[in-house]
Amino acid sequence: MAWTKYQLFLAGLMLTTGSINTLSAKWADTFSARGCHGDPEHQFSHPFVQAVGMFLGEFCCLAVFYILLCRDRHSPEPRINPGQSFNPLLFFPPAMCDMLATSLMYVALNMTSASSFQMLRGAVIIFTGLLSVAFLGRRLLPSQWIGILVTILGLVVVGLADFFSGHKDDGHKLSDILTGDLLIILAQVIVSVQMVLEEKFVYKHDVHPLKAVGTEGLFGFFVLSLLLVPMFFIPVGSFSNNPRHVLEDALDAFCQIGFQPLILLALLGNTVSIAFFNFAGISVTKEISATTRMVLDSLRTLVIWVVSLALGWETFHGLEVLGFVVLLIGTALYNGLHRPLLARIPCCMALVAMEEQASAAERERLLADSRVQAADDCDS
Repeated sequence: MAWTKYQLFLAGLMLTTGSINTLSAKWADTFSARGCHGDPEHQFSHPFVQAVGMFLGEFCCLAVFYILLCRDRHSPEPRINPGQSFNPLLFFPPAMCDMLATSLMYVALNMTSASSFQMLRGAVIIFTGLLSVAFLGRRLLPSQWIGILVTILGLVVVGLADFFSGHKDDGHKLSDILTGDLLIILAQVIVSVQMVLEEKFVYKHDVHPLKAVGTEGLFGFFVLSLLLVPMFFIPVGSFSNNPRHVLEDALDAFCQIGFQPLILLALLGNTVSIAFFNFAGISVTKEISATTRMVLDSLRTLVIWVVSLALGWETFHGLEVLGFVVLLIGTALYNGLHRPLLARIPCCMALVAMEEQASAAERERLLADSRVQAADDCDS
């Protein structure tokens, strides 16, 4: 079935805003400007300030949700399910996971390339899969286990590409690149905890995804904004690139923005794009399919890579191509993107049917478990 113009618009919006989100963050890192108190010109290196901007974008999703809900209430055929009432503090733990993981990833983005940053984020399916088995009682399909193993292989290849490129890269030291890569992997462990917590709460309380994202953005924005104050006084030595060598110098960030207004444009691009990206991603899942969303997310990595090469932010390395392809295969297997292709092969049709039945049964089991748990909570 051909896509409608609205579906094409949503797919294009998700791909565009998702790419802008990473590229704008990296663009901000490329600027140099004078700081406060006559500090000499230095690189803009303020990952926690960038993270606050990202949470502001997520916070905007909450406003979008209520606008859509208000419009929906005046519609003759309501389409949005507001979900059950729940304590917003349930989303405080995943919000804190998001805050920690996002801050680590922005620190890492200062140390490595935008393409490696995006590729290594694919590690999240490894830890999400393992944690969902351990804490949600999920039963992974054989193809998902294979997808996890293939993804691990892809990460090794990308890591090797960064290792060899680090000896030739003029923009980053080898030690910085490897540290950045490790920080990204560590961040994915935290993100997987966040996703498992979100899945538990979203299933249990039937929370609309935009409301979940916006609630987490609210917590993340206010908590991290408050933490910028003590960060201003915590010395971290050479770990920080700001002139005072503290964990975060927000005043220096504002001074640099004043001397170089294009930094503000990059930060606004990051904030606005994350809001539209979340909206477009949820809409693509609803209007088309979750499979399409995964494909577009993989294409986003390719766009970021091509643009980074075109702008001269990084150099081409053949191993990255191999790593990207292997990661793409691993993601496809984990998310079931192989099924439509195998379904066309007569000898594989029965296998695909069994896997789809098992996937549907697992989904029903999780929903049933969440309904039982919600009923128990109501009784108590």
